[in-house]
Formats: sequence, C-alpha cells, structure tokens
Amino acid sequence: MDVSISLSTTRPPFSLSRQLFLRPRLLRFSPNFGVFLRKPPSISRQNKLAVTALQLSNQTQNDDFVLEDVPHLTNFLPDLPSYPNPLQKSQAYSIVKRNFVSPDDVVAQNVVIQKENPRGVHFRRAGPREKVFFKPEEVRACVVTCGGLCPGINTVIREIVCGLNNMYGVQDILGIEGGYKGFYSKNTKILNPKVVNDIHKRGGTFLCTSRGGHDTHKIVDNIEDRGINQVYIIGGDGTQRGAALIYEEVKKRGLQVAVAGIPKTIDNDIAVIDKSFGFDTAVEEAQRAINAAHVEVESVENGVGIVKLMGRYSGFIAMYATLASRDVDCCLIPESPFYLEGRGGLFEFIEQRLKENGHLVIVVAEGTGQEYVAAEVHAADKKDASGNKLLLDVGPWLSDKIKDHFTMSRKMPVNMKYIDPTYMIRAIPSNASDNIYCTLLAHGAVHGAMAGYTGFTVGPVNSKQAYIPIARVTERQNTVKLTDRMWARLLASTNQPSFIGSDQERVDKEILKI
Repeated sequence: MDVSISLSTTRPPFSLSRQLFLRPRLLRFSPNFGVFLRKPPSISRQNKLAVTALQLSNQTQNDDFVLEDVPHLTNFLPDLPSYPNPLQKSQAYSIVKRNFVSPDDVVAQNVVIQKENPRGVHFRRAGPREKVFFKPEEVRACVVTCGGLCPGINTVIREIVCGLNNMYGVQDILGIEGGYKGFYSKNTKILNPKVVNDIHKRGGTFLCTSRGGHDTHKIVDNIEDRGINQVYIIGGDGTQRGAALIYEEVKKRGLQVAVAGIPKTIDNDIAVIDKSFGFDTAVEEAQRAINAAHVEVESVENGVGIVKLMGRYSGFIAMYATLASRDVDCCLIPESPFYLEGRGGLFEFIEQRLKENGHLVIVVAEGTGQEYVAAEVHAADKKDASGNKLLLDVGPWLSDKIKDHFTMSRKMPVNMKYIDPTYMIRAIPSNASDNIYCTLLAHGAVHGAMAGYTGFTVGPVNSKQAYIPIARVTERQNTVKLTDRMWARLLASTNQPSFIGSDQERVDKEILKI
C-alpha cells in the first residue's frame, strides 16, 4: 500500500463524485519549522451532491498537518551550492517514471486515523533528489558499525559502498574499523565494490565492531583531519544518540559533513520505523531452535523444553517466533510479567499441558523475569560499555524452578531440555527478505546524504522509506503492547495464561492510552 502523500496535492476527504475536483492545496509554513497548516480547498467544479458531501465531511475533518523534518546542510551553510543529480544520466534510472522524489512528498506515521482527528505526524519521503549538494569527485565517505551483531550489517555496508559508487560515481570510501573508537585508534579500510562484493554472504560485520568508545570531539577531529564529508553510522539507539552528537558538533564547527544513521537492533525495539533489519532473519532462525526443542520433548515422558531468545526489553522475536512456529505452548516476554505459583500461574499451566499432551515448549525472551532472578541471586546492577544493563540468565533459573517444583513438590519427574541459540541467531547472514530491506535502507541513506540532509536516520514508516530525525528513534524503545491485537493473537494461538492478575494496573494504564 502506498501511504506516501504529496504536500502539494491531495484528494478530497470523501470522493463521492468523479466530477468533484480540488485545486492544489496551499501551504503556509509556520515559524516552528516542521508544521504546515493548509488553507481550505477551493472547488473548481461543483454539483449539489458532491458539495453537500464535502461540506458534511469538512464539519468533522481536522486538517492539521505536522511534518517532523530533518536538518539540511543549508540550515547552517546557507551559501552551499547545489548540482544536478548524476542519476539524471543513469541508465538504470532512465526508465523510472519519476526519477526523483518531490520535496513535497511525505510519509504518514499513522495510516489508520479517524476522520475527526488531525492528519498527524509525517516524515520526508526518502529517495533521490533532483539536486545534490556534493560533487561525486569531492566526496570522501566513511562507514562505521557499532554495538552488537545483527544479520544484515554486511549487506548494508555493501550497498552503501555500491550505491555511492555505482549510482553517484563516488570513488573515495573508507571503512572505520572497530566502532566509534576506530575513528581515533584504528586503521581504516579502503572500500570499493570489488572489496565488498561478497560480504553479504557472511554474518557479523566486515568492519568489526565495539561498544562504547564514543568521544565526540576526537571523532569529529578525525573526520575533519581526514577530509571526510559523509558519515554513515550503523547501530542501535545508543549508537544513534552518538550520531546525533556528531551532527551537533559538525554543525557547531560549520563543516560540510552529512551524518546519516542506519538503525540496527535485532530486538526490533527501535521506535517509529516498521521493523529493524535482521529481525525477519532472527525469527526464521529461531524456528530451528524451537523445532529442535519440540522434537526433544516429544521423544521423552513429561518433556519440558525451554528456548531462550533475544529480547532485552522487547519481546518481539519471542512473540513472532511463537506465532510462526505453532509448536510453542507458552511465550514469556519482558512486557508481560508472569508468576509461577498459584491459580493461573505458570506451574499450573505446565501441569495441565503435561497431562493433556505429555510435553510442552516454552519460549522465553532474555529480559523476562529479571526481578525474580535478581531477588534470588542478589546480583549487583552492572552495565556493559554501551550503558545497557547486564542481564541475568533467566533460562537456567526457570529450568531449575520448574524441575524442582515438579520433582519435589508434585512428585512428578520432568525431562528438562534447555536451548539457548542467542549467538547462533544473530551471527548468521541475512535472509532474502532482509537483504532487500538492507538495500533500501542503504540506498535511502546515500540519497539523503548526497541531497544534503544530515542528522537523520532512515527507515520504513508504513512500508515507505522515510527520513526521520534521530531524536525520534532514540526517545523511547519500541515494545510489545499487551493491549494490541498481535499479543491477543498469540494468547489465542497458545491458549496460555495471560498472567493478567500480576500486572492488571500496568495493562489498565495501557488501555487508557488508546
């Protein structure tokens, strides 16, 4: 579904007659850059039925329109010259009906809205522009990867390099090794299409990675000293916050440097965008672990299989893997606290399933039940180099709890099978779907940087690639909403307890937000 719209022309709220036409809607740009207010449309051809319908609809339609724009180099370098986009002469793009994205094209954050509500928030649509603000021969670009691994990183690297070279003719591209600290403590790699030709077939990151090491002044000093004028940063929310600081320092120094972010997290917990790259691959690979657990528990008496999947604060991988598998009896995620004993608890459910089927499989996200584990092991709060809280291992803890309860309390021996495929899932190459998605992300970032946009991140919003202010994707983490239909579908699929009694107050608050 094409959910992008143009700021310059829109259709009437309700198209009841083909004889009703509207002139282009005029825009008035407000002082707080990012809000457009549209003047009422004028009618060029009228009939009584159509006019009446329009009047009725306008009584309830609120045309408030918000554009959350991204910075542009001309904001602080107003005299920056522009040049015709080299894609005008590209053989590949010559057959495209609309070579370039109109500056008026935007993408709606919400597709489903009620007619009396405001139009809502929109973002600039990603893609090539008619004018660019860099001469290809003067571009020196760099690519850096930070944080944990995720399927698809190498594909993004490859497509940034190939996109710059094949589409725009950029020859000077550097790879920063070892994350942010690589800017000032590591050597760089010369990147070209030949060097990165087959890296998408491998897992991990061709450029290596690290957590932490962000020193804004040192990084920008290095960017300035090396003559880099395009920076492509691949990483999660912490990495993107670092990218925002780099942009601010570049702006402060008045440098013609475009900073583009490509959001990365295997947990799919980045706000605004539809999903993060590598997520589909992770869900697909998780099926192998779930299937193995199911085979194991089916082959023994009272078999209980536990599969621990990634998901520090968000249970998307666990939820989607459960829905895709059909072999999972219970899914536990950080957003939905559970309890073990008592009516409606996990132990009661396990006993019921063992009596019915003789086995069951539980999928648990790594961030689930941390408060229970911490209360027993008395662990001190520790954080990694990125500032993330180090998680306690819920998998073995839950396995021991289940085994002890049924062996000692219920006198019902169980055969426990525990599988932790965490690093196997995130270290594999991306699948076909993610490879295509990574290509769109990389090309979107390249088009944006060449067009002079900076301090932005790129990602799909309602299936259309958009340029998003970095602050929007780092302001909060995307989590599973217990009041959404997807979680309801999972509960219906597994027929597991909702554990609603342990978290009723939290669910009530979510309902009030709707």
